[in-house]
Amino acid sequence: MYFRRLGSLALGLAALVHAAPLAAQDNNAAPPGFTALFNGKDLSNWHGEETMDPRKWAAMSPDDLKKKRAADQENALKHWRVDANGDLVNDGEGAYLTSDKPFGDMELFIDWKMVPKGDSGVYLRATPQIQIWDYTDPAKFGLGANKGSGGLWNNTAGKPGKDPLVLADKPLGEWNRFRIIQVGDKTTIELNGKLIVDNAVLENYWDRTKPLFANGPVQLQTHGGEMRWKNIFVREIPAEEANKRLRGKDPEGFAPLFNGKDFTGWAGAVDNYQVEEGAIMCKPGKGGALHTKEEYGDFVVRLEFQLPPHGNNGLAIRYPGSGDPAYAGMCELQVLDTEHPDYKSLDPRQAHGSAYGMAAAHRGYLRPVGQWNYQQVTVQGSTIKVELNGTTILDTDLSKITEYMANSPHPGKELKKGFFGFAGHGDPVKFRNVSLKKL
Repeated sequence: MYFRRLGSLALGLAALVHAAPLAAQDNNAAPPGFTALFNGKDLSNWHGEETMDPRKWAAMSPDDLKKKRAADQENALKHWRVDANGDLVNDGEGAYLTSDKPFGDMELFIDWKMVPKGDSGVYLRATPQIQIWDYTDPAKFGLGANKGSGGLWNNTAGKPGKDPLVLADKPLGEWNRFRIIQVGDKTTIELNGKLIVDNAVLENYWDRTKPLFANGPVQLQTHGGEMRWKNIFVREIPAEEANKRLRGKDPEGFAPLFNGKDFTGWAGAVDNYQVEEGAIMCKPGKGGALHTKEEYGDFVVRLEFQLPPHGNNGLAIRYPGSGDPAYAGMCELQVLDTEHPDYKSLDPRQAHGSAYGMAAAHRGYLRPVGQWNYQQVTVQGSTIKVELNGTTILDTDLSKITEYMANSPHPGKELKKGFFGFAGHGDPVKFRNVSLKKL
């Protein structure tokens, strides 16, 4: 089976413009850089699947999973077909057609055509959904059909993206084209060349207390009424491009903390760090807190980091300048190769992005070791929010925490200001493009 890991920044219109997108082509032939998920001939690359919480699939025994897969596939073959024109056709019933491959960050083209009173959708990372429906059907105006297709319909009412920005559907019986960009939990959608969802968070419908899964399949929803699909092309977005999309251009108020050349503006364990190819790196076998000379209260910091295997470091938040940042400062935000086998027995409050020993971050959103990760941290009052590679993995109020790992007190937790820095633990973890905005 495919593996799904539980898993506010300017993507939006600017990214769509500057990315110079390639137009999707006809006849199910992928444009350069894209792969055709549907070949126009058969159901290769797809299987039938009943929609349900991905965690339930993951919890099935191998025997139960095999039986369920077979039953869903048998069901799908009764309701999905490829016609002589190379269209993928569903009669409105049956299991959802599901890509064999899971996807994380991606760009997706998909063409669709529906019948009157039709209702369908596209699931991303096995999560509902980009809505498709008959925008002329008065029976569904109360649900928002008159606003058009393409909204993230299962998002919470009132949240960005739930309704499309404009009505962009073509008249019934004509082909429509989605262009979808998914980076982290942020979704941007064009319908027929018009921006209709602008960098909105796709909520985890299955458990809204948790972030969107880090990856998962594309699914085509069956919901009554014939649907036709074609020209389904996908391009996986590499880490460097994803980081640039997520960061965009730093908004007004951000200032660089590191000049890429030397440690001007920094103090503390300067001798235990070095500059390598424009990045700050902790020297192997060395450590300690390298911190800014200026103190900060409330702020947003943006940076990229690269982990070696087993790598361990941390972000020192409101550090007083001496002592262990995890305890003497407001907190240390872990920077850690959490998925390394040596860390399999970690306390959850030690995982990457966690406020060390106090608040656990969601796991499964780190890029593979050796790739650069993008992270944004917002510190405001007693609250800390950590966004890793476009997904919020920690959003906590430290003033409400009363239980600590190993019952160890955190006397610096209530600090109102302090230095920002890096808490090295002997591994060559790298940091670059560090900028900060005071709030």
